[in-house]
Amino acid sequence: MKSYRKELWFNVQARRGFVNITEEVETCLRESGIKEGLCLVNAMHITASVFINDDESGLHHDYDAWLEALAPHEPLGHYHHNRTGEDNADAHLKRQVMGREVVVAISNGQLDFGPWEQIFYGEFDGFRQKRALVKIIGE
Repeated sequence: MKSYRKELWFNVQARRGFVNITEEVETCLRESGIKEGLCLVNAMHITASVFINDDESGLHHDYDAWLEALAPHEPLGHYHHNRTGEDNADAHLKRQVMGREVVVAISNGQLDFGPWEQIFYGEFDGFRQKRALVKIIGE
């Protein structure tokens, strides 16, 4: 069995944002040489997410509005976590809803997606460098 590991780095220049990372993950798969196996992609920060969905701007807007309604950034004093000097409690909650990671099957050297599926990095506490891990195992 072969194993491949790479970190993808991001610096989203907004508090929140979604980045389509499908092409970067496909590049990792080609670099790995693995034809059959599994690809794990996970956010390595507790205020970010990796998820699979459609690459459609209306949907991304709806996600942003929905998450902000579920866990609004302000008022900062609304969250006990922010009383420690942080201002990102909402980002932790948004990440919990959107998830930490995805696993995609690899078949015939390709990510084995359903229709319209793409991989996204979700940022909920931006303006600084963060990363996602791509780990691929197989033959």
